[in-house]
Formats: sequence, C-alpha cells, structure tokens
Amino acid sequence: MYPLNQLKTLVSCGRDPARSLPLRRGFLLIPLMLVCFALSPQTQAIPQPNTPDPGAKPVSDTADGQNSLLSITSGIHNSGFGFDALLSNSTASFSTAVGSAALLVSNAPENVGVGCGALLLNVAPRNTACGTFALFNNSGDPDPTVGSGVFNVAVGANSMFLNTTGASNNAVGESSMFNNTTGSANTAVGDVALASGAGDDNSFNTALGANALFGGDGMISNSNNAVGADALQSIVGDATGLGGFNNAMGVDALSALVNGQGNVAVGDSAGASVEGNFNIYIGFAVDPGVNEDNTIRIGDTLDAACFIGGIFGQSSGGGDPVLCGSDGKLGTAPAGSPLSMK
Repeated sequence: MYPLNQLKTLVSCGRDPARSLPLRRGFLLIPLMLVCFALSPQTQAIPQPNTPDPGAKPVSDTADGQNSLLSITSGIHNSGFGFDALLSNSTASFSTAVGSAALLVSNAPENVGVGCGALLLNVAPRNTACGTFALFNNSGDPDPTVGSGVFNVAVGANSMFLNTTGASNNAVGESSMFNNTTGSANTAVGDVALASGAGDDNSFNTALGANALFGGDGMISNSNNAVGADALQSIVGDATGLGGFNNAMGVDALSALVNGQGNVAVGDSAGASVEGNFNIYIGFAVDPGVNEDNTIRIGDTLDAACFIGGIFGQSSGGGDPVLCGSDGKLGTAPAGSPLSMK
C-alpha cells in the first residue's frame, strides 16, 4: 500500500487557473485585429450591401445571413450561415461556414468553419475548424501542393488560434495547440493540450490529456508523446533536439521535464520530478527524486517481490554474477570478491 502523501504530485482533473493566464493575452488582441481587418484594403474592396449585386448565386450554393457568400460567382456547393460568413469566397467550392465572420477572407475549397471567427483569416484549402476563433489566424497557401496551412483539424474554442502555416495538425479541446504557428503533424486531445508550442521545431508531437505537453514558454520540442493529464507538461527544449523524443504515459508522468530527451516513463507520476536524459521509469510513482541520466528504474523499494520470466534455468554464456542491493540496484560482483571468481 502506498501512503496518501505519495499521491501529492498527482493533480486534479480541473485546469490549473495559473496555466491559462499566458493564453488570455491573445484574446486582448482580438478586438484590435477585427478593427484592423475591417479597415484593411482587402476588406474595403469586398462588395458592400449598398453596391450592385454581383449576380445570382449558383443554384447549389446556400447563403443565410447578412453578406454571407456575398462575393460568390462560380463556386459551387458552398454554404454560408451567419454575418459575413464566406464573405470573400467567389470561385472556390465545397466549403461550409457557420457563424459570424467564419471563413471571412477565404477563397479556397473544401474548408469547414463552425463558430464565430472560425478560420477567419484562412486562405488555404482543406481545413476544418469547429469552435469560436478556432484556427482564427490560419493563413497558408491556396495551392494544396505547397503544404502550407492545409489539412488542419481544430475542435474547441480557440483551438489552434495562432496557427498560420502549420499543416496536418489535429487539435481537440479548448485552447489546444493555442500557440502553434508553423509546427506540423501534431496531435493534441485535451484542454490546453500542446498549448504553448510554437514554430517549425514544434512538430511530430502527440498529446492526449488535459495539460499534456502544455509546454513552457517558447516550447519548440519535437517527437514527444504524452498520454495522461499533465504528462510532459513542462517541456521546453530547443532547435538542437533538447526536450525531444520523450515518451510519457500516465497522469503527471515526466511532468517536470524541461530539456531532457530520450526519456520513457510509464505509470502515474513516473519520473515526475526528474530532469535528465535517456532514462526509463516503469511503475506507479517510480521517481528517484533527483536528476539523473541513463538510468532504468522498474518498480520501487515498496514492492514486495519481483518476477521476471525467461531468466530461471537460462545460461548467459559467461559474464559476471549479478547482485542486488537493499535499494534495489542491480550490479556485478566487485572484482576480486569470491562471487566474481566463480
């Protein structure tokens, strides 16, 4: 049995209010962005309600809401519902916008924006955003072969809010992947999962769980996998590879790791306080309480017994006898001792 005080590193499922504060700064810019956009030459060039009607919409298009699909000419099978929804779309097809200013400047095909401001600045094709201000800043390139800002899926208010040219990302959860800008091939599922990562060097990460891979300010780590609330929540790293190639499975697993790389932790709170490289921790709360490198820890001293198959009756073909200390550490017999001479 583990005493209750060993559970102190575990966190509740609710979001830590302090974690959300850096994200809120972005929302202060939203009113300013909307005002600037309204005054921009691009917006002023869009036909206004008091200008001549650009003509009848193709029969397959559906528009409901002031200025929705206002600029449509030859694009087909589009649906715009809400004020300024799909306002700029003229020749692109197969897009759906539901919500005020959803897909406002887009003239690219096969986009879906559901929620106020969803995909508002997008010009790239084949993105899906569901939630208020989801993929708000996505820009990209109209040509899908360029691979800029395409194939993203964001579900949840403010999810992938700052993404610009990042591609092939999947974010599900409020403010998930909030700060990602150009990172690609990431998957985040959970409230503020992978929320702090940004830049090209924030790619190939997978975060499943609230706050998983939340990341410190300026996170640019690659190829991390975090499964569990708060797993790898402090990772930062840099463009040289620090903070990358870690695998954490369990609530709070490797939660304090900042720049360590190549670590594996399996179990709630496994390696929760460690800063180090190429360590392996397996078991509930298996944590040395100190920083270390190149160490394997399976279970802890509270475990009553250890059973490992495939050893008994097998010959190693030579080598030194292995001893086990009272702390559970394995090692060979000291040179010159009777055991080492057998």
